[in-house]
Amino acid sequence: MIDLDIADGIARVTLNAPERLNALGPDDLRALDAAYEEAERAGVRALVLRGEGRAFCAGRDIAGVDPATDDVTGYLDGLVTPLLRRIAAFPAPTFAAAQGASLGVGLGLLIATDVVYVAEDAKVGSPFAALGAALDSGGHWLLVSRLGPHRALDLIYSGRLLSGVEAVAGGLFSRAVPTSSLQDDVDAAAAAAASGATQAFLASKRIVGGLRDGSLDLWASVDAENAAQAQLRDTADYREGFRAFQEKRKPGFTGR
Repeated sequence: MIDLDIADGIARVTLNAPERLNALGPDDLRALDAAYEEAERAGVRALVLRGEGRAFCAGRDIAGVDPATDDVTGYLDGLVTPLLRRIAAFPAPTFAAAQGASLGVGLGLLIATDVVYVAEDAKVGSPFAALGAALDSGGHWLLVSRLGPHRALDLIYSGRLLSGVEAVAGGLFSRAVPTSSLQDDVDAAAAAAASGATQAFLASKRIVGGLRDGSLDLWASVDAENAAQAQLRDTADYREGFRAFQEKRKPGFTGR
């Protein structure tokens, strides 16, 4: 089950199947995609993704899947990849709170999210050594780009999972925090972003995405920064930010 709540300009999307550690089947993926679409239509200024219970998301729900007839391409190419692309392109800052297991597709959801806070004792990585399957949902890119090929393959071959503290120390995610404060910390970060200069944030999100994907090098990113600044100059928030600085007060951004 996927729950969506929208209030105060913030969408909160919850993976709500704690009895199966929020593992995702095809219908869950479709519902999750629909939740992001609805949040986008609502024009929210931030989005929080979380999992109910003791795990964020244990990956694909393989209960009842027959390997002999498993439509792997339909699941991954047809459902998972389009969802991850939608999440990555969401037109507002996105945040995730991850406790417990974040594996397979669950790890992919975190990869596609802008800012990820993990519980200090969370478990992330590749559990596929015991399944005879390959790491998917962008996991190879994450591990190699942050940890290097040797450590990535060590984790893949061994199936050892990283704690939240280890994952953040290795540069995989944003912050590791105690489980008890995880949701409050993420909510506070999302609320701060939702009251910020949304268009400026989105300009940086596009530039960071280009650097991540390799479509921008140093000087192309400088050109993109210059163009973004010129475009932002004509926004209400740009003018408000300058006025607030000059008047020595806190800015009141509207996202426009």
